[in-house]
Amino acid sequence: MTNLIEYEDSSDEVRAVYDDIRTTRSSDYINNFWKVLANHPPTLRRTWETLKEVMVSPGEIDPLMRELIYIAVSVTNNCEYCIASHTAAARTKGMSDAMFGELMAIVATANMTNRLANGYQIPVDDKFKTL
Repeated sequence: MTNLIEYEDSSDEVRAVYDDIRTTRSSDYINNFWKVLANHPPTLRRTWETLKEVMVSPGEIDPLMRELIYIAVSVTNNCEYCIASHTAAARTKGMSDAMFGELMAIVATANMTNRLANGYQIPVDDKFKTL
């Protein structure tokens, strides 16, 4: 396992990112994901900036829906850490147990039908094609 870089042990560059995470999230908590990425400050900064732009900046998709999408992709990619952290985030944004159950059913169904479509090499219907 890579070292967890705590705030008090971090460089000025890492502290600046940690401070931005804390400010953006209105929390003093820095999770292990960021503490590990802090071992390579350019990756920490780049990843935080991307995540902040995609997950926090205003957009057409509401914050709960963004978390649900993140969970779905994380389940498909088998990322235990991301499933746990984004499930916790989704719960703070209003996800219920029933909603999580529905999401898992959708993920499982999509994975099944994706594999069937790929295995059978089903051609895409003309009416489904976009420009």
